[in-house]
Amino acid sequence: MFNALIVEKDEDTGKTSASVAQIGESDLPHGEVLVAVEYSTVNYKDGLCIGPGGGLVRKYPHVPGIDFAGTVEESTDPRYKPGDKVVLTGWRVGEAHWGGYAQKARVLADWLVPLPEGLDTRQAMAVGTAGLTAMLSVMALEDHGLRKDHGPVLVTGAAGGVGSVATAILANLGHEVAAVTGRPETGDYLKDLGATQIVAREEFAETTRKPLESELWAGCVDAVAGVMLGRVLKQMKYGCSVAAVGLAGGAAIEGALITPFILRGVNLLGIDSVMQPYQARLRAWQRIASDLPMAKLEAMVQPATLSDLPQLGRDILKGQVKGRVVVDVNA
Repeated sequence: MFNALIVEKDEDTGKTSASVAQIGESDLPHGEVLVAVEYSTVNYKDGLCIGPGGGLVRKYPHVPGIDFAGTVEESTDPRYKPGDKVVLTGWRVGEAHWGGYAQKARVLADWLVPLPEGLDTRQAMAVGTAGLTAMLSVMALEDHGLRKDHGPVLVTGAAGGVGSVATAILANLGHEVAAVTGRPETGDYLKDLGATQIVAREEFAETTRKPLESELWAGCVDAVAGVMLGRVLKQMKYGCSVAAVGLAGGAAIEGALITPFILRGVNLLGIDSVMQPYQARLRAWQRIASDLPMAKLEAMVQPATLSDLPQLGRDILKGQVKGRVVVDVNA
């Protein structure tokens, strides 16, 4: 028997509740690889799954946790053997399939990647889906011509998980980083990560019908969408790109017009980390190991245990989690 965070739903009221309970290996779903989980983390999707479900969880009881890292205990797939260190992010694990908020997990081998050299399992979960998404965003911007000498790169929602890692990576690569936040108290934290400029969220709060604004940004990692993305697109420099990773400000792009695309050649790049193919994941994790400074990563970390998760799930949905949470499932 081992510990897991179990989310249950009252069919009469429709309300969910989450608590730590003991389960056995026989309770785990089908999969080719059994992993002794060491660490997990907390993402926005985890908050949805711990709480009211948000349309993500279809069947209860459920074990959330869309990310985990640990050691292979058993494997029927020749790619993995007992003792191998592995990482899992995405593939709807923690949503449709039981996830990493447990001391053991059983998953398909195709969903795993080997832990990259230079990272341990705790660091891998300080990165997690948020950090992987940030790295995929930077890679997409680079693939579309991002240069260090072309001006500042904007990062919206900069104090969140994706934004924190994106800020640290971009700064480490030599870019000027303008970090947007609605929490002034995070200014020093963002500067420590490498931001050269702190931009108040209020500067993007107003919807305008202007076709274009002054050219300011050589690139952008956007986790907000909504009104903010509509304004950012109009402020991009000629031929530059926005990597869109989230919708904290709403699913619509408020106030957006076609003009940035057809008059300035701006690119809007959609970034998905859930269904990324294996080779793309390997490339991104290798870049993380080489381009994300570990000291900066450690500065983002908030430690947690399984029993902390119900509250953390509520907090992240309210935008009250800064940086990255690393959950020690064995603590």
